[in-house]
Amino acid sequence: MGDIFNLRAGHCPLARLRRIYERPVAIRLDAGDRARIDASSALVDRIVEQGDAAYGINTGFGLLAQTRIPTEQLEQLQRNLLLSHAAGVGEALPDAVVRLILALKINALARGHSGISAALIDGLLALLEHEVYPLIPAQGSVGASGDLAPLAHLGAVLLGIGQVRIGGERLPAADGLARAGLTVFRLRAKEGLALINGTQVSTALALAGLFGAEDLFASAVIAGAMSVDALKGSDAPFDARIHIARRQPGQIDVASDYRQLIRGSEIRASHVDCTRVQDPYSFRCQPQVMGACLDLIRNVAATLRLEANAVTDNPLLFTDGGDVLSGGNFHAEPVAFAADTLALAIAEIGSLSERRIAVLVDPKMSGLPPFLVQNSGVNSGFMIAQVTAAALVSENKGIATPCSVDSIPTSANQEDHVSMATHAARRLSRMLDNAAAVIGVELLAAAQGIDFHRPARSSPALECVHAGIRSEVAFYAADRYFAPDIEAASAWVRSGRFHSLLATPLPSRAGG
Repeated sequence: MGDIFNLRAGHCPLARLRRIYERPVAIRLDAGDRARIDASSALVDRIVEQGDAAYGINTGFGLLAQTRIPTEQLEQLQRNLLLSHAAGVGEALPDAVVRLILALKINALARGHSGISAALIDGLLALLEHEVYPLIPAQGSVGASGDLAPLAHLGAVLLGIGQVRIGGERLPAADGLARAGLTVFRLRAKEGLALINGTQVSTALALAGLFGAEDLFASAVIAGAMSVDALKGSDAPFDARIHIARRQPGQIDVASDYRQLIRGSEIRASHVDCTRVQDPYSFRCQPQVMGACLDLIRNVAATLRLEANAVTDNPLLFTDGGDVLSGGNFHAEPVAFAADTLALAIAEIGSLSERRIAVLVDPKMSGLPPFLVQNSGVNSGFMIAQVTAAALVSENKGIATPCSVDSIPTSANQEDHVSMATHAARRLSRMLDNAAAVIGVELLAAAQGIDFHRPARSSPALECVHAGIRSEVAFYAADRYFAPDIEAASAWVRSGRFHSLLATPLPSRAGG
């Protein structure tokens, strides 16, 4: 078992969500949350006893909402709902994402508007605590009415149906329940619907994208600062006065980071009186582009923090007045827009990085040896590493096409406009892997360029990064098998090792 923390439903900050994503956790619910859960469950019981028609409690679903279900069939109704909706396909979601989905589902249900029993939420808590992760196929949700198919696979595990993953091993769901000290659940009225309605899958995937985008951003700022020194570029474009005059907050913050990173560089001091007036845009306009990306990341973080703490199933129960209200909180449009926004930032971060690599390998632009290697001709150096970066950037451009502009009617046109949020968020992982490889190549290229300026040294901050690179990847003196170097550098980007070098706080690293 990993970390244990107390949760007050609806008040989970981004920093804690990141920790849940990164390592196993156990959650303890607040007493006030349990009181709301019990009150909501009691309201469902009263509705069933009185025989009042309430959608999802004693009626069919979607187009069948007008069909009344006899009381003796309500358990079968909820069971059938999970079984019929567990229609996902594709590879299983990673354990880290499933862990986050479980936590988000608990957080939403504990708000007390869903009508589920304390026993059901305790079952979800037990799965999380014992690291029993339902096997959830990645494909099958259109982002409304909730992430139905993937969440049905999660819920089916509580019935002893499907598979789980424990310590990387696939096991039957019944074995997983036993590992968590649970028996097969018999669902009460409303509970199956509460489990499958909601945006927890798309939100978890988008949060994973956010956390990766923050790490990518930090790595790209470090790589960009190193490239400035490798090029013997000017630091004048980072002057605070330029950015204050424009007033864009992300730009102002990022420019400050570049100034701090380059401060004290002997390489910069060696050419302070050079005649070069302006560097290429990919160097000179880093605060403008990366600052705009930071603003997008911050906006996405605000949206996803709200969604992670939201109630997104349907119908919702309001115990104060005894009301059951049908609405559309399951529609994941905010998540879809957030994911599409992140895709734009990821694509641009990689694109800008690739352009800096292209400058560094071009002797006419950089003044460095061709393709950053001595005895070029015999050696090809970074020639094809730059081509790989270009290929990945172009691939990301295609993947970044917005998903939220698409929709397709479902459920016999009852659900006639959907968000595509799950697809929008799921594709971020692939984009992040592509961009991480691009930034990794730039880190290697920039370190190589700095080596050619010896004995002059870069700034203390960047020399620390350079030393870390050289501790794992040697100077490129002659052609060698390049792929392991790129994989190592990509792993640095994905690891988040560079965020502490930035003064600018990133949303999930700052308490969220």
